[in-house]
Amino acid sequence: MSKSLRLSEKWFRRGLWLVALVFASFLIGLGGTLVGDLPKVETQLQVDDFLDKAAAQTLRKQVRDARDAEQDAQTALEQAQLQRSKAQSESRTARDSFDSWLATRSVTQRADQDPEVLSRTQGLDALRINERKTQQAVEQQQQAALDARQAAAAATDRLHDLEASGYELMRVEQRKVELRVFLYRLALTLPLLAIAGWLFVKKRKGTYWPFVWGFIFFALFAFFVELVPYLPSYGGYVRYVVGIAITAIVGRYAILALNRYLERQKLAEAMPDQERRKELSYDVALARLAKSVCPGCERPVDLKNEKIDFCPHCGIGLFDHCGQCSTRKSAFAKFCHACGTGAESGSSTASPATPA
Repeated sequence: MSKSLRLSEKWFRRGLWLVALVFASFLIGLGGTLVGDLPKVETQLQVDDFLDKAAAQTLRKQVRDARDAEQDAQTALEQAQLQRSKAQSESRTARDSFDSWLATRSVTQRADQDPEVLSRTQGLDALRINERKTQQAVEQQQQAALDARQAAAAATDRLHDLEASGYELMRVEQRKVELRVFLYRLALTLPLLAIAGWLFVKKRKGTYWPFVWGFIFFALFAFFVELVPYLPSYGGYVRYVVGIAITAIVGRYAILALNRYLERQKLAEAMPDQERRKELSYDVALARLAKSVCPGCERPVDLKNEKIDFCPHCGIGLFDHCGQCSTRKSAFAKFCHACGTGAESGSSTASPATPA
């Protein structure tokens, strides 16, 4: 149809489509903000809301205490290992010194009569005792760290079991919350779709059509972007059922619209030629002629063939002759392109074909 419009009218229409898009964008922004705030209606769920709080607190305290005990035992173990290393070093040094001393001097036949030998032996014995004590301290701290680690692991396992049941209950409640939020979205979106459908049927060609189309774009965006992605799945059943239902509704509308269109075309083709051309909009007729189709029945016609003055499908007059200059012209033209005489001044036409 754009080829039949005046240049200024084309630009005005483009500007109005821009108005429709801008209007739709603001509506989409407002709707998106509103839909984004819908989840705030529901309370934020936490796993602690689904646990035995006293038992959970007790287990968490046990875990913390066991971790602290393990950390303390680990610190004490490092100190004990340091003391053991020190005692082992002192004992080893003293034993090496004693062996060197024995090798460089002669000893008496009776060791109990040698005071220095007895003194050195007693010193070595004391170092061995101290070394054993440090080894025992290390083993005690290792045992304490192991006990604390095992206690923490056991408490952690019990806490995980308790939280696992809580998470399962929370997932069930979360699904209920998601379903309620979806119903909020549905309650907001369905009226928008209903209004958009009514506007499309009744007002899309009215004076304020840019706002009508802007609202339609907004309603479609709200449905396909703000609603459909949040549609509960339940294994795909809900999505497929909804898809089937929407397809059935749209398909039924399309079939009924096609039947109504065909019925209107049949009635129109039964009307006299002059009345049929009066019923056609000037712009619509020019747009269809530009596509090389009959303005009446929209079937293809070879308009370049100068011998064709009537549609071979429906019989509507396509060309006639100017009553002033007898030039062949379009039957839908308001003025003769050769002499400028108005179509109302009268035109000479061939006898129209009698419609079947």
